[in-house]
Amino acid sequence: MKARKGWAAGAVLALFLGGALGACSFAPAYKAPPDTGTPPPAYKESGDWKPAEPVDGQPRGAWWTQFGDAQLDALEDQVASANQDLRAAVARLQEARAQAGIARADLFPTLSAGPSLTRGRVSVNGPNYTPGASAVGNDYLLEANLSYEIDVWGRVRNTLNAAKASAQASAGDLVTLDLSTHAELATDYFSLRGADNQQGLLDRTVVDYTKALELEQNLYNGGAAALSDLVQAQAQLETAKTQAEDVQLQRAQLEHAIAVLIGVPATSFHLDAMPLPEAMAPPPVDPGLPSALLERRPDVAAAERRVAAANFDVGVARAAYFPVFSLNASAGYQSGHESTWIEAPSNLWSIGPSAVLTLFDAGRHASQSAQAHAAYDEQVADYRGSVLNAYREVEDNLAALRQLEQESLSQAAAVTATRKALEQAIYRYKGGIVTYLEVVTTENAALQAQLSAANIQARRLNSSVLLVKALGGGWHNDLPKQQAVADVPLAPLLPAGN
Repeated sequence: MKARKGWAAGAVLALFLGGALGACSFAPAYKAPPDTGTPPPAYKESGDWKPAEPVDGQPRGAWWTQFGDAQLDALEDQVASANQDLRAAVARLQEARAQAGIARADLFPTLSAGPSLTRGRVSVNGPNYTPGASAVGNDYLLEANLSYEIDVWGRVRNTLNAAKASAQASAGDLVTLDLSTHAELATDYFSLRGADNQQGLLDRTVVDYTKALELEQNLYNGGAAALSDLVQAQAQLETAKTQAEDVQLQRAQLEHAIAVLIGVPATSFHLDAMPLPEAMAPPPVDPGLPSALLERRPDVAAAERRVAAANFDVGVARAAYFPVFSLNASAGYQSGHESTWIEAPSNLWSIGPSAVLTLFDAGRHASQSAQAHAAYDEQVADYRGSVLNAYREVEDNLAALRQLEQESLSQAAAVTATRKALEQAIYRYKGGIVTYLEVVTTENAALQAQLSAANIQARRLNSSVLLVKALGGGWHNDLPKQQAVADVPLAPLLPAGN
């Protein structure tokens, strides 16, 4: 009984001392690194945009519903459950969380137990042989072992904090990929529908040019038109057919890309042609304040969490210079006979601390410390680069929306002007004032003007999507709730607690 009390008292005392000593940590005091400077009060390209007052916890929502396209909504709803890249990202997040769980287990003692039954023979000439005893015997052993690293220098806690920060970074990566995948689907979809506009325009043009060629053929056969007019009409028709075929190729590739995004084989996926309505324009998007990007953008948050993880890794590397203290204990029963195995006289136990200090490692610890510091500097640079890139993406798409809106107005005027010019050229040709070359030239100009108008409309919608992506998601509270890819909280910008 006294032996058991002594063992228990020793274990409690060692654990208490370990906890007291474990308050030390060699990790630098963490503070989120400053980005490239004080965020500007407004975006340079914002124009008359109204500043917002965003909150980090505000839900992003199903932002694509603002475009009012039921088919787009149906496709976007399939992304979270079927996209294979997102499934892989969810698995990576689960791996990172499991790794944090593994690191957390080192905060606690490891306890193992196991019986063993052994029959063997010892050497009668060995130092442990007792004269007169049997050289053959049994060994019945039932033993429990406890091992615990006393975290004097914070190595275990810093390893855990680094793993937790890495898991939070993986969560940010998942949210970033989810946002990017939904945005990619939207841009592919609007590009496809813009191609439908162009395809419809070119198909009608081919029909018109075919009729014009038939007319020129009849005039030529009757001697009322020159051979050059007939050849120009043929060339114009074939050029339009070539453009139509090229648009069909672009549409097919966009359709295949959408199929991959929603996890469907391209062979079995098809979207019926549905041109964009002529009056369809991007919905208003509030760009918010520049400083809000540090809270809203999941890729920026993930980059900051990687800085935190690298900071804790510095503490782990520093702790390697100092001894590793451990507590080891064991208790159980051992006997040479089954009948006396589980009895008080067969009791055994041992308890005691141990320490290991590396005296010479040929510069290994120094190199590991240098590597940890370099990794920290790398993550800081990546974080600052993420912030700069976030600002650039917002400015790019704000500028694109403003400029493309002006382009759409001027292009609409160009379409109207080329239509009037074409009407006049046809009248002049029928009156014999000009050759068919002027008609061909004017028709080509009118066609290109209409194709450019359709292209600008699709680009405006895509720029609106990319602006939402650059801002980190939707802003409005009235947006429908987005289907979650996983139970993933947004990566915080503050260091995780121990």
